[in-house]
Amino acid sequence: MRNELIYLVLIFGLLVVPRALQRFKIPAPLTCLLFGVGAMLAWGDQSHDPLVGWLATLGISSLFLFAGLEVDPAQLRKGLWPLLAHLGIRTVTLSVAAWLAWRYLDLDWRPATLLALALLTPSTGFILDTLERLGLDEAERFWVTSKAIAGELFALIVLFVVLQANDPVHLGLSSLALVAMIVGLPLIFIALGRWVVPHAPGSEFSLLVMVGLVAAFATAKLGVYYLVGAFVAGLIARLLRIRMPRLASTQNLHAVRLFATFFVPFYFFNSGTKVPEGALSWEALGMGLALTAAVLPFRIGTIWLQRRFMFGEDHASSLRVSISLAPTLIFTLVLAGILRDRFALSDALFGALLLYTTLTTILPSLVMRAPFDVDPMDVRRKPAAHPEDAIKSDHANGAAKDSRPAS
Repeated sequence: MRNELIYLVLIFGLLVVPRALQRFKIPAPLTCLLFGVGAMLAWGDQSHDPLVGWLATLGISSLFLFAGLEVDPAQLRKGLWPLLAHLGIRTVTLSVAAWLAWRYLDLDWRPATLLALALLTPSTGFILDTLERLGLDEAERFWVTSKAIAGELFALIVLFVVLQANDPVHLGLSSLALVAMIVGLPLIFIALGRWVVPHAPGSEFSLLVMVGLVAAFATAKLGVYYLVGAFVAGLIARLLRIRMPRLASTQNLHAVRLFATFFVPFYFFNSGTKVPEGALSWEALGMGLALTAAVLPFRIGTIWLQRRFMFGEDHASSLRVSISLAPTLIFTLVLAGILRDRFALSDALFGALLLYTTLTTILPSLVMRAPFDVDPMDVRRKPAAHPEDAIKSDHANGAAKDSRPAS
């Protein structure tokens, strides 16, 4: 009974309290992460619960399954050349950041590259969840979405190669296994659609989620991370949309987002419980502030310059797109964990990455008048009006009514 009560309190604390605190411009994922850090400080290793770990895996896998489902090849082709230019610049900045980490932080090239990815890769899933509430127009939302997805695809490829690069034979075998999975997943989806779905109407969601989880664990066994397989499964389901329209239908997208919304808070909480005490030091604070002061303006300025001078956008629109791409929460947390577990990253640098991703994640909610939210219910609605705008609208409507001639 005691364990059941603890789990009930935990679920309430992760699903309700962070939402309530969003009125103070505190992103819900960061609140969950802080709850995890608090649990670590209070109970130490006892806060590492296997059940919470499984729920966290479900959260990160379902989130990247949804991210794969959100990829629209037609939209990416529409902005192909600007996106290629963006990825070219991203490759240069990643190389420079990796070289700086190798040169001045005394890291091998593999952890240096992963550190650069952690600093420069936007968190696509969470960025997509905020777009409808950041006051962006249609063109700005298109470019934020396209750049975030293209950057995520690029980062996943680099992550896969770098994690296997120490063993060329293993890299080759893993690549073959990944290709086999890419070829096999469409066949699995088609087989399920032919032999299971006709006899179990409405089962598309559960089959999609289960295939995504199997793919996630398959890539984990290959030595990369869960998110690679989940993303690939979502992407393939999206590519099969014409042949199997119900698999990646709007209803299924909505359902997967709901599923991820429930489990993702456990991922952030679980990540918080794994933060070492050494990461909460003055040295980590200083390094985190230095990283943020150096990297964040550089990231925003680079994208601003692209939009401003390469594509002729105005100053304000370029800045809104740049700031909307600032959050790095998921990729930074994932890569910081990999760096700590596989490459013995120092506690101070780990803590610096946590502070950096906290500041980048909270930035849009502070400067763009809308809280950072991962509520899936509002994904298709128009951006919520700012209270001052609503007051002005009410006054305008009242004035219009008063000006009408009496009937």
